[in-house]
Amino acid sequence: DEIRTRIFKWQIVPLSALIKSCNFNLRDLWRIRNTLDFSTASTNATSIVQSKLDYCNSLFLNLPATHLNRLQLIQNNMARAVFKRRKFDHISSSLKSLHWLKIRQRIEYKVLSLTYLALQYGEPHYLHELLTLQSDISVSTRSSAFVTLRRPTTSHRKTEDRSFYHMAPLWNALPGNLRIPAILGGSLETPVLALTCKQFSSRLKTYLFSKSFRNGQQCWDSSSVLTRNVPNVFNVDWDCI
Repeated sequence: DEIRTRIFKWQIVPLSALIKSCNFNLRDLWRIRNTLDFSTASTNATSIVQSKLDYCNSLFLNLPATHLNRLQLIQNNMARAVFKRRKFDHISSSLKSLHWLKIRQRIEYKVLSLTYLALQYGEPHYLHELLTLQSDISVSTRSSAFVTLRRPTTSHRKTEDRSFYHMAPLWNALPGNLRIPAILGGSLETPVLALTCKQFSSRLKTYLFSKSFRNGQQCWDSSSVLTRNVPNVFNVDWDCI
């Protein structure tokens, strides 16, 4: 219990510092908002505040909803600053018009992009070693119709469930057009996916955006990132993931 408590505090302290820093920048943005046009305000919000939320956000995978909602509020306030909306104004339609993903989908985009790189190119190597295909693609089975990862042993520890090793269900939940195998007989030693980086990135953004606003659902006072401003995960410093 003591070890779990220490891990929990290690997770929450950096999150609180991140939120404090983002709120500081948002207050500055509000001070100068009347001197900025819409495009400039949107660019400043995404480049100054959103970049902080994106940094190492793969560590937020499977974080409890109570903590993700705190990050969601930051993005809500970003949208309010851009549109000059009041504190209690409904913001969902504005978020959708900006083509921003929700926080949860933003995290999924980062993790799934890293999974694509590990499967397709074996990089980064330390993540590549954690992935195992469910079956040989050359075998004609339902699971072999798409690139599917083998599920790891179920863990009862929440900290382990948040590790990259336990994210196979997230990849396997992707639609088939994102998991098309390249050739029969593929393996983790060679590229296994038919999609190029650009194709996968584009389809993934489209899928996650539709997931964020499925059936016109209302956000939890929510927001997320500009789809067009999603960082290039395929050209990153692996030490910062």
